[in-house]
Amino acid sequence: MKNYLEYNGYIGTLEFSADDKIFFGKIQGINDLITFEGSSVNELEKSFEEAVDDYLETCKLLNKAPDKSYKGSFNVRVSQELHRKIALLATKKGLNLNEVVKEALSYIIKHEEILN
Repeated sequence: MKNYLEYNGYIGTLEFSADDKIFFGKIQGINDLITFEGSSVNELEKSFEEAVDDYLETCKLLNKAPDKSYKGSFNVRVSQELHRKIALLATKKGLNLNEVVKEALSYIIKHEEILN
């Protein structure tokens, strides 16, 4: 089961408001807060696609980069035992810890189905 929408390289997260009886979401990985909504799945999908298209067109008109920029570094918290094991693995493979983590993350991206 998938709890997101994909369109034109963008992902929209999905939620449901029982009080309002409406589906809603927001576009991820962009520089702004862009939301969409619909009272049915078809309406929600259409609203998401329109939101992406409108956002990209607006960015183009404003000569603005639409995608959020990532600095390429982030902190990962793991248990002491996992830290020890991965550090020892890195040593055995002649790599540093950062290289091992990059390899692991690249593998997950190529095989994202293993996360389900």
